[in-house]
Parts: sequence; structure tokens; C-alpha cells
Amino acid sequence: RFYLHPGLSEDLVGTHPPGAHSLVAVSVGYFLEDFVDMLCNQKLHQSWELLFHHSVVIVCFGIAVLLHQYVGFALVALLVEINSIFLHLRQILLMANLVHTTCYRLNSILNLGTYVVFRIATLAWMSRWLFLNRENVPPATYAVGTVGMAIMTPMNLILFYRLLRSDFFK
Repeated sequence: RFYLHPGLSEDLVGTHPPGAHSLVAVSVGYFLEDFVDMLCNQKLHQSWELLFHHSVVIVCFGIAVLLHQYVGFALVALLVEINSIFLHLRQILLMANLVHTTCYRLNSILNLGTYVVFRIATLAWMSRWLFLNRENVPPATYAVGTVGMAIMTPMNLILFYRLLRSDFFK
């Protein structure tokens, strides 16, 4: 999207092509469906962190969808989901008891690499953008964004530590 619409990278608040808004709206639907599925099919002590994560995303993306603003910022946040491919593949390999395979080892390396690039770096960039643009963002929206980043960043750092410990420092 950023390559095809360079204005989006200059204005993450008000500029967005129709497809970008639709992508964020569909993402809200996905997070809602996954939230309900976890509530119905998992024990709370197993899924509370992910339920909390999904709640924050639903609120933040929901604001972007309803206001037709911050869609560009939400698109940046969706870069985080690129890493989810490797997180989900890791879970599948664990369930299939393929921990001691080359496939698992390769996925572990790709998982950590994409984690650093698409989760940690993206969240750091988003936090920086929010801080640098605080005068241009209404106080309520700034508060939601700041709280969202304050929740997501430590959660992702803790998960990164758990992945490192589990897959590399056994």
C-alpha cells in the first residue's frame, strides 16, 4: 500500500485508499471472531493474554474504521501480523511433535527474525511516530494510542523472551 500510495506514508491520519480501510475493517472482524472463538473453546488461564491483546487491537482498529482516520497507522500495525505466520507454524509444528526437526529449527530462526523486524521494530516505530505527532493527534485518540502501545510493547517483549528461552536457550 505504501509503495502504491506514497501519500499514505506522509499522512497516517487522514489519507487512505479504499482498500486500506477495507483491510483494517476485515482485520477487526478477524480479531472479533478469534476473540469469540477463544472465549468459547479455550480456558481463560490459557488465553487471557491473547484475549487482552485482541481487545486492544479491536478498540484501536475499530476507532480507525469508524472514524475513517488513522487507517495508515493501523496498516503499519498490521505489519506485526507478518510474524504471526511463523508463530502459528511454530504452534502447528509443536502440536505435530516436530520440535526436533530441521523444519522447526528453520521456522524458529525465521520466527525470531521476523519478530524483531515486524513486531519489535514496528512497535518502536509506531511509539516514536505517536510521540513525535502528539500535537497533531486529539488527546483522546493520543491516550488510546499511548495506552495501546504501552500494553502491546511489553507483551511482545515478554513473548520474545519466552520464544528465545523456549527455542534457543533450553
